[in-house]
Amino acid sequence: MKHARKSVLLLPGLALALLCAGTAAPALAQDIVPNAEPLDVALKSGPLLPDEVLRSSALTFPSILEAFEREAATRADQLAADGAFDLMLKGEYYDRMTGFYSGGFAKAEARQPLRPYGAEVFGSYRVSDGTFPTYENYNYTNNLGEVKVGALFSLLRNRDIDSRRFAIEDTRLAATQAQLDVMLVRLNVQHEALRAYWRWVAAGEEIRVFEELLEIAEARQIGLTREVTEGARARIALTENEQNLLRRRTLLEQARRDFLVASNSLGFYLRGSDGQMVVPTREMLPDLARMKSVARPEVLAATPVSEVIQSRPELQTFRLALERANNRVALRQNDLQPSLNASVELSRDFGQIGPGGPGFDSTDTVVGLTFSVPLQRREARGRLQRAEAELRETELRQRRIADQITTDVNNILANLGAAIKLADLADAEVKQANQMVQAERTRFRLGAGEFFLVNAREETAANAQIGAIRAELAGRLAEASYNAATMNLQALGLE
Repeated sequence: MKHARKSVLLLPGLALALLCAGTAAPALAQDIVPNAEPLDVALKSGPLLPDEVLRSSALTFPSILEAFEREAATRADQLAADGAFDLMLKGEYYDRMTGFYSGGFAKAEARQPLRPYGAEVFGSYRVSDGTFPTYENYNYTNNLGEVKVGALFSLLRNRDIDSRRFAIEDTRLAATQAQLDVMLVRLNVQHEALRAYWRWVAAGEEIRVFEELLEIAEARQIGLTREVTEGARARIALTENEQNLLRRRTLLEQARRDFLVASNSLGFYLRGSDGQMVVPTREMLPDLARMKSVARPEVLAATPVSEVIQSRPELQTFRLALERANNRVALRQNDLQPSLNASVELSRDFGQIGPGGPGFDSTDTVVGLTFSVPLQRREARGRLQRAEAELRETELRQRRIADQITTDVNNILANLGAAIKLADLADAEVKQANQMVQAERTRFRLGAGEFFLVNAREETAANAQIGAIRAELAGRLAEASYNAATMNLQALGLE
């Protein structure tokens, strides 16, 4: 009969073990893949537009995907921190297989940590059988067992904050920071993608200028060869033009090299649906004359810079960093507090009185207090001083970054205004240079001009066109920088 009772005692512990084994934490499944599909650039025909580049980089660039994974990791940390307040189940079985005493018991207990006052509530059920030695008589229960409920409270240290509650709040703030980091990475990637695109377009325009310059020299070489053969012109003119040909071919090769570098740089951001880099070809160059002009700085500057930068991810991140630092200071101040914990328990046995006697057939209410404090508390004071120093450091860094962003935005506006004015001047210079070329060619055909001057005028006109292209590029780059600095998500392809 004794062993039959002990088989029954196994049931609570066995059921508890099966419950714990069968309970699994829910999987953290976060979908970070955007709904839109990236442009399959490898199959594209026609001009490549900036919106297509931005769409490609936003959906496929590895840095952005890495940032999403870091955000998923911080969300996992947040879930793990929440686990500090998971319901805990515990089973225990104790039995004497041989010996003078036959006592054994089975126990199942559940504990639930609570956030207010660092509290913890618990409930347990215990049932015993057989006899125990005097020094173990607290193991006795009545025949139907004992039910116990209770709670623990922190009255000083760990009352308002402890490492568990700090970790929950800290991981929540860290997850929010990770979201801002995703936005910052996306802004930077789209900014660099736009800059790479406009450099690629400008490099393609420069090739066109040098090709036209070379074609003129090659066509002139044919005419000069015929005139020298017929004796109408001295051979030195042919030699001089051959020299011009070599110089212009050199300029064209340099422009082709620059275009190849710009294409490779753009290919770093331009990717197909499989994420592989796609190097754009010259056939994909757009018609720059048909593209939207650069925004005027006075339009962009209509909103005060102080309002523009308030939503910058860096500043929002610093606000969260300050909150985390203040929480860390509060945690270290908590460590300086003495520990004063209170407990209360209520227990009751049920059923017939067991071998322990009538002393176990009662409702027991027990309260307790525990107190402890390190007398010197040097460790706690050192950690607090470090947390306070880190808080001050974060405040100073926030001020510096805010001032830096304000300065950068003002400089971008200044560069944009200068770039637009320089572009207007460059266009005017191109028109004048072309007029001078036409006039010098006319004089040369009429025999009043010199071949040297014709070449010089043509190269001056080409340099003016290159200057206009680069002035246009400077304006495009400044506009892209301003859109990134002011978080113009639509212009960056993020809306």
